[in-house]
Amino acid sequence: MNIENAFDVPCWYVLHTNPKQEERAVSNLRAWNVETFSPKIRERRYKLAGELAYAVRPLFPRYVFARFVARHMLHKVAFTRGVNCVINFGCGPTPVDDEIMKIMQLQTDADGIVHIGEDLRLGDMVVIQDGPLKDFTGIFEREVKHSDRVILLLHTISYQSHIVIERELIRKAS
Repeated sequence: MNIENAFDVPCWYVLHTNPKQEERAVSNLRAWNVETFSPKIRERRYKLAGELAYAVRPLFPRYVFARFVARHMLHKVAFTRGVNCVINFGCGPTPVDDEIMKIMQLQTDADGIVHIGEDLRLGDMVVIQDGPLKDFTGIFEREVKHSDRVILLLHTISYQSHIVIERELIRKAS
């Protein structure tokens, strides 16, 4: 689709927001009945006492996606509270391909959290990437609820054992 024709049909655009105002921009855009997409990521943090906590942050800080007809809504969207500008290259806003948006949306859950990493299924062979058990192989058994840990059946020379390990330390064996 060329850029001139994109002005007359609903397209996805990237919006640059004011600092830490992604949610404000999304809320205000939805008041205009503009479809939005603001992917988030859940990251682990440790509190001062060493407790594990989770924080939800934007996957793309200061950027959100909005779907609208540029000819009718560009001015309103560009001047919505929380929005700094609509990203453009050259003479006007540049639409994002629908396929790219579908791929990103398929990676998010109902809360807008993006799931990064491989999907592991019962019985998948995995390799530990780091730590004292680096390069050991095992069989994926299950994820531990409310945690970033998984349970593996570890294979060593003439010994098998179940271990609980951080998910980020393993990858599927090729």
